[in-house]
Amino acid sequence: MDSSRTDPAAPTVLVVDDEPYILDLLRSALRLNGFQVYAADDGSAALDMAMAHSPDILVLDVMLPDFDGFTVAQRLRTIGCDAPVLFLTARDAVQDRLAGLAAGGDDYVSKPFSIEEVVVRLRAILRRTARPEGDRRLRYDDLLLDVDAHQVWRAGSPITLSPTEFDVLRYLVLNSGKVLSRKQILDNVWGAGERRASRVVETFVSRIRQKVDAEGAPLIHTVRGLGYVLRRSDHPG
Repeated sequence: MDSSRTDPAAPTVLVVDDEPYILDLLRSALRLNGFQVYAADDGSAALDMAMAHSPDILVLDVMLPDFDGFTVAQRLRTIGCDAPVLFLTARDAVQDRLAGLAAGGDDYVSKPFSIEEVVVRLRAILRRTARPEGDRRLRYDDLLLDVDAHQVWRAGSPITLSPTEFDVLRYLVLNSGKVLSRKQILDNVWGAGERRASRVVETFVSRIRQKVDAEGAPLIHTVRGLGYVLRRSDHPG
């Protein structure tokens, strides 16, 4: 619909909400907080604008007039848009929030929300999904991660991960062989002090496991009562 490009170096955000008041509020507030803003009021427009402008991040309402935000997020991933997604949801049920993460979202804010919380969440997501300079690759067994390009391969086959899924897997690879607690993963991926239920970690690990372990012998293992570990199935311990 429209954009603000006063600073070419500012992060770009696509805001999607069918409520005009909320859309205008977010658009104005995010501009004041240094973002370049695009806006859409339904899922179809959101997909078109994402393809046209390649935003750095999306603020995506779950309830939209044509199809829900979960579907939008899934379609974004299938068309090659890997920008992180912050869901806005009026649904308070834990299962609904986890469904958003399972659809490819990176975080969520419940309505009614404060602008300050949205801004803090957006900046936190952008920090943890920022792509470092240089071409660095991490390898474990037949699993390969290109840190700079945010790409993953297993036995030579590409695997599509969301930005936060990539960060969780990267943390597991960097600590391969070590049992990592849910709190350790939360603190190192989402940031220390983040108030997130451990089920968020379970959701992300489950999604990553479905994608990574589908290409070969299981690498991601649950250690009951302790957490998760990345290691070959034939590895002792």
